Amino acid sequence: MPSMTYNHVTIPQFMYGTAWKKEATTRLVLQAVEAGFTAIDTANQLVHYDEARVGAALLQLAEQGITRNKLFLQTKFTPINGQDHRLPYDARASITTQVQQSFASSLEHLHTDYLDSYVLHGPYSRRGLGAEDWEVWAAMESLYDAGQTKMIGISNVTAEQLTLLCARAKHKPMVVQNRCYAALGWDQEVREVCKINQIIYQGFSLLTANRDVFVDHQIRAIAARYGVGLAQLVFRFAMQVGMVPLTGTTNPQHMTEDLQSDQFTLLAEEVRQIEIIGL
Repeated sequence: MPSMTYNHVTIPQFMYGTAWKKEATTRLVLQAVEAGFTAIDTANQLVHYDEARVGAALLQLAEQGITRNKLFLQTKFTPINGQDHRLPYDARASITTQVQQSFASSLEHLHTDYLDSYVLHGPYSRRGLGAEDWEVWAAMESLYDAGQTKMIGISNVTAEQLTLLCARAKHKPMVVQNRCYAALGWDQEVREVCKINQIIYQGFSLLTANRDVFVDHQIRAIAARYGVGLAQLVFRFAMQVGMVPLTGTTNPQHMTEDLQSDQFTLLAEEVRQIEIIGL
């Protein structure tokens, strides 16, 4: 699987996501890396992720010779409205302190002294950006300036919010991670803002958010033409339109198949066909 270089960071073009893995997290991260994944996405949010179990896998990988510098690690700061009672920071502290505490906790969980990418799990505001959003972003910028994370980014963001952040922030986001719906042109508006601002777009739920796409006869015909599975087709499409896709599969065979998505190339008209499939 090829990689790209951004901001002097080597970024694999496919990521393994660890959401909703619970007690299986360590085993699945080990299987994903064995299959060939070198980019791992997690979050310091126990309601959906188990960051410490990702770290347990990393310790085992290091013993096997797969050291920290061979992996791209990305985790997230999750605001209090996205957490349950198991907070990785003091709820009474300032947002700046919460970011610092959550970040320190993530480093401890992942047994590392730096991150490749640190992502805000989502804005505090539904529309626009409020004081909390600017405070959390400034705290993340400080971590970046200190060299503790090589990149900073934001998830679950609208095109309007992203445009505003790019216009006013000291450091623009370097990564955006969004749920990607075919019905919205595969998040076309946000991807357009990313393209203009040279931001890496990571797409998640490419399969689970688009089950209707898989019954479309056009999609099935294209997959049959290349002799590939529907998941491989969607992931290849995502790569060709400039996304870094995430997969969270728990099936070792699917892990291997997903990583083979770069072994064929769609024609421009096929890419366009898929791009408008849900509109």
